[in-house]
Amino acid sequence: MLKLTPILLLILYVAAMWFFSAWRLRQELNQKATPLRHPRLTPMLERLGAAMDLPPISAHVYEVAPVNGLAAPDGRIFLTRGFLDKLDADEVTPEELASVVAHELGHVSLGHSRRRLIDFAGQNAIRMALAGVLGRILPGVGAWIANIVATAVAARLSRQDEFEADRFASALMIKAGLGVEPQVSLFHKLDALTGRRGSPPAWFLSHPPAAKRIEAIRTHEARWTST
Repeated sequence: MLKLTPILLLILYVAAMWFFSAWRLRQELNQKATPLRHPRLTPMLERLGAAMDLPPISAHVYEVAPVNGLAAPDGRIFLTRGFLDKLDADEVTPEELASVVAHELGHVSLGHSRRRLIDFAGQNAIRMALAGVLGRILPGVGAWIANIVATAVAARLSRQDEFEADRFASALMIKAGLGVEPQVSLFHKLDALTGRRGSPPAWFLSHPPAAKRIEAIRTHEARWTST
């Protein structure tokens, strides 16, 4: 039992940190969010809800400037004010924003927030174990290498979640009669919309490259529409 104590303490510590982060995010969203009521998006939310045999999908506006979508740990869906500003400027379409909502619904429906708690604990366990071992072998750089490995593991798991949420969104968009073209066209625009220039090495990316996501979407579309 004594041998397991450090592991149990690590699990409890990581769980506490995750729940604190989730609580802090919820407080931030409660303070800076409003219900999403936009005449060009309401029909899209109705179509997504109908495709799931549900009432219109409920979403919120996160009143910050960056362009992004968010699935909160409590299951709420958010689009940032920056995204809605792009809609009002006709830089994105209502259908494209519907694909963002569908993607975030995928994260909620597939339980990615809960899974992240487990992954977060595992990543910290890897980081601490490697730091301890490598610190003895490579003093001064062992902890740095351990952090790189843990970051790469976290990024890989995050990319897997993004592909899964994209797949869910594609299926929902097709069922809603919107098709996958809004998803694809938005990915073509995404770097320009977010102002991203360049990228870190592929193994550090938390989101897959747009070209890979489009390729996966087209593969799903071909399989589903050929049957």
